[in-house]
Amino acid sequence: MPLTHFLGLIALVIVAAGLTLWLAFYTGLPMVALMFAALAASLILTWTRVSR
Repeated sequence: MPLTHFLGLIALVIVAAGLTLWLAFYTGLPMVALMFAALAASLILTWTRVSR
């Protein structure tokens, strides 16, 4: 993967994370709900990869 693509990918991930946090704070979503969603997504992705 060329360096420019790699850096662009990192920049898009940072922008997406910032947008997600901004949207969560803007809508008044409790931080505990956001943390639970991230934990649940992590566990689901882990379990799907382990079963392969």
